[in-house]
Amino acid sequence: MHVIVVGCGRVGSRLALSLLEAGHSVAVIDKNPGAFRRLPDGFAGRKVAGFGFDRDHLEEAGIKEAGALAAVTSGDNSNILSARIARETYEIQNVVARIYDPRRALIYQRLGIPTVATVTWTTDQVMRRLFPETAVEEWADPTGELGILERSLPEAWAGRQLSAIAERERFRVVALSRAGHTRLVDGDVVGQEGDVLYIAVRKDAVPELNARLNPEEARLP
Repeated sequence: MHVIVVGCGRVGSRLALSLLEAGHSVAVIDKNPGAFRRLPDGFAGRKVAGFGFDRDHLEEAGIKEAGALAAVTSGDNSNILSARIARETYEIQNVVARIYDPRRALIYQRLGIPTVATVTWTTDQVMRRLFPETAVEEWADPTGELGILERSLPEAWAGRQLSAIAERERFRVVALSRAGHTRLVDGDVVGQEGDVLYIAVRKDAVPELNARLNPEEARLP
């Protein structure tokens, strides 16, 4: 996947390298050309001196071919504007914006823009939001037989009861994060776009869980 990183500070440069190591193509945009010194010699990605909310600069960075964008500059407004243009103008589904003010982060999450407040910022969290279809293991029991996975709710499951994901003693949704708050899940909870699920699953049932969460599978009655 081609990913655009807006901002080449400590976070942006580290994120760009992590993406390259994961096998993605990367373009980095920064208004200060000197910021690119944080990237190593021979950096395999594209470097664009400019602004993440400027369409010419975004297109120079390959926005039309991109599958994800992370706006990680030091300015909340710039990050949100870059994320909104990527989502609304170029229809990039996987976007994330770095936000210094947690109150703003909550507001923009409710508008459908995934955010990470600086106080909880890690490169790993950004990677999770850029690739929401990938489950991440949060916990495993000492025997290795049972784990809890974090997984973004597939679009096709929005509006359906989360209890329908369960498969007897194989896997079940135990909690979800929504609009900045985490809660336990009971049988009446209906999934909403932007939910992050925490699913208890037996290790040998992970393929079954992935099949259940598959959008095509979710459309079945």
